Amino acid sequence: MYQKERLRVILSLLEQNGFVTVRFLTEQLHYSTATINRDLNALQNQGLIRRSFGGAELTQEKTVPLQFRYSKMRPAKSRIAKMAATHIHNGDTIFIDCSTTAQYLGKYITDRKNLTVITNNLTLASFLSEYNIASICLGGRIMEPPSMVYSEETVENARKYGADKLFFSACSITPDGRIGRSRPESHYLMIRAMMENADKKYLLLDVDKLVDRADTYLGTLAEVDTVISDFAFPGKTKEIYNRTTFLQV
Repeated sequence: MYQKERLRVILSLLEQNGFVTVRFLTEQLHYSTATINRDLNALQNQGLIRRSFGGAELTQEKTVPLQFRYSKMRPAKSRIAKMAATHIHNGDTIFIDCSTTAQYLGKYITDRKNLTVITNNLTLASFLSEYNIASICLGGRIMEPPSMVYSEETVENARKYGADKLFFSACSITPDGRIGRSRPESHYLMIRAMMENADKKYLLLDVDKLVDRADTYLGTLAEVDTVISDFAFPGKTKEIYNRTTFLQV
């Protein structure tokens, strides 16, 4: 493989993962550490990447800033989280993903007893621990400061746990029930690991996530037990996914 082709592959991997280590690239491309370092230096000299922590990340911001996403649609997210909290009971072990919608759950479950929360949201884990709720924060690299963790290590850690329920959001949803996935591959794999290891799945969505189509998909509502949203899905969609419960706030 010529260097020009390797550089295209490295950029593609960065698009998928957000951050990659030199070791990861040597394993994926089957080239020496010295070769990969030269490639990364070449990309950095072109201003396409930034080298740090034994790896590299894209220099161009690809996502809406976290603080903006947390504030956007605040009333709807709060109502959705409040309804979702009614499905969390004493003694449950639950996954909560790092989405801003799911983070709103925290303030509604502080009175639960013998609850265990497994999350990749540092802020949520810290908040719940102050209320003596057993909080397990999945390790790995912070991909969106200050609190969102979803690197390769996070995926591996998520696979070690099981939960009664998963509460998660998505970047988009189509009216016919196809769930859009986020661009970083590690984030997608982390959600898939949580879905596979949870007995019941709750998808939390506000109307801002409704789109006609998405570039890539996480799955469909057939994999979800309950959808909690502030918009009404078409009757035809409910017929197709008749095993899924649709709750509207």
